[in-house]
Amino acid sequence: MILMKDIVRDGDPVLRQEAAKVSFPLSEEDQKLADDMMEYLKVSQDPDLCKKYGLRAGVGLAAPQVGASKMMAAVLVPSEEGTKSPFTDVIINPVIISHSVQSGALTEGEGCLSVDKEVPGFVPRHDRITLRYQDTTGETHKVRLKNYPAIVCQHEIDHLHGILFYDHINHDNPYEVDEGTIMFE
Repeated sequence: MILMKDIVRDGDPVLRQEAAKVSFPLSEEDQKLADDMMEYLKVSQDPDLCKKYGLRAGVGLAAPQVGASKMMAAVLVPSEEGTKSPFTDVIINPVIISHSVQSGALTEGEGCLSVDKEVPGFVPRHDRITLRYQDTTGETHKVRLKNYPAIVCQHEIDHLHGILFYDHINHDNPYEVDEGTIMFE
């Protein structure tokens, strides 16, 4: 099981590399990596297990964050009570094939399992994206995501290209966003 000690921290060169494309069928090593990343997210979102294992809760985890420079990330956006989860999958070789002009940002800013300090400021992202990716079986999917799930996927895809969330913050005025940006809780 992946623990906090296994999460690569800001400053490690792997977090700034362009990750390598993943080939199919997945190797045993890549399948284990996919399973372990999703397991981390599931365990980290259970308050009792999170405390038991000393984890930080997460909704996404990219392979570079555990030291593997591969185009793979697990995403587990928790569902609102009584609804289906907006988006849960291991996304392999993901590509954003279209996006909205409208921006979105989280009112609390973003955090990252690889960044141990709070970085204040809004992180502008596309409010809506169309994402193409392969799942662990190699099947290609095309999904439209909006709001929080879109933000989470963009954060994880950034990791695969060596970009960290704070790279998007306006460093002169961290709480400034373009007019019309949708803010999410």
